[in-house]
Amino acid sequence: MTIAVNDANFEEVVLKSDKPVLVDFWAEWCGPCRMVGPIVDELSKDYDGKVVVTKMDVDSSPATSAKFGIRNIPTILFFKGGEIVDKQVGAVPKSSLAEKIDALL
Repeated sequence: MTIAVNDANFEEVVLKSDKPVLVDFWAEWCGPCRMVGPIVDELSKDYDGKVVVTKMDVDSSPATSAKFGIRNIPTILFFKGGEIVDKQVGAVPKSSLAEKIDALL
């Protein structure tokens, strides 16, 4: 299941996770984000129990988005041990994101 994260719970859910974490930075008004959203939801089911899959609305959580330099959306950051280990900017096929997740496991 995809977890909604925000400025308040980001550290707890993402940075302190003992599993790799995918964070999808998106916004309601972003067309490419709406294409990536269902892919991210599928990945959360495919990797259930292995990877924490999250989404962050950049409009409602500007502090975290600014902290990580999110300028274009969708941007997907991959965290492991509280550190960014990979990044994907823009809409890509599910297989591209799955490859990045597999590299973390």
